[in-house]
Amino acid sequence: MAADAAEKLEKVSTSGGYSAKAAMDLFGSLALILLLSPVLILISLFVLLTMGRPIFFRQLRTGLHGKSFHILKFRTMAEPAGQAARHQRIADEERVTPFGRLLRLSSLDELPQLFNVLMGQMSLVGPRPQVLEFNRHYNTFQRRRHEVKPGITGWAQINGRNAIDWERKFELDVWYVDNHTLFLDIKILFLTPFRLFAIHQNEGPYRCSSRTFVGTRPEAEKASAATGPTSRDEVPAQDRAAARWGMCGGKPHSAG
Repeated sequence: MAADAAEKLEKVSTSGGYSAKAAMDLFGSLALILLLSPVLILISLFVLLTMGRPIFFRQLRTGLHGKSFHILKFRTMAEPAGQAARHQRIADEERVTPFGRLLRLSSLDELPQLFNVLMGQMSLVGPRPQVLEFNRHYNTFQRRRHEVKPGITGWAQINGRNAIDWERKFELDVWYVDNHTLFLDIKILFLTPFRLFAIHQNEGPYRCSSRTFVGTRPEAEKASAATGPTSRDEVPAQDRAAARWGMCGGKPHSAG
């Protein structure tokens, strides 16, 4: 691990001087891993006792310049029990254990991503890395979120998180790409702990353990929707169900 850190330190050194953001990522992640090691060990033991192996959940996500990498999280879902259950489609929410739900609500399941930061795949602050399936749905503007490293926390996470929709999240991500500074990163890191326990944002209307992004609607369609029914009671039940399926329908779990 020390050798990897030294290698990363060498890579981020440039003729113009050492990158302050890279330095904060390197030394910050290393310090947090050491500081939080008792918490990491304790959570690992609880996951092992309640869900068994593996302790970590690994999934391909999109990183800097569209390059994929394996993100690390603590497991929050149990494997289906029995041979028959393995062949049945079981909703993710039904597989989340009580301890797993606690990890999600507190975002403690994201702590292993400190190792992703230490390895140079992520930053402490940046747009959240999403599943590869999202890439084909981004428009040119939204794809700009890949111009910086993905982060454990970000501008969208302290400005609504799961209480806002995908389009708004991506707008905030691109705003961060254009405006990020070391001071802004420090501000986001400072505010993040206060958002971690804001349950109304963690469990907002766009929180779903199997949710997807299916692309941005054309402006004309948006305008038409804006003049359409606004009351829930005015929208047919089957349309509400279809909208819910479009947002949460059977796609891989993604980051918030």
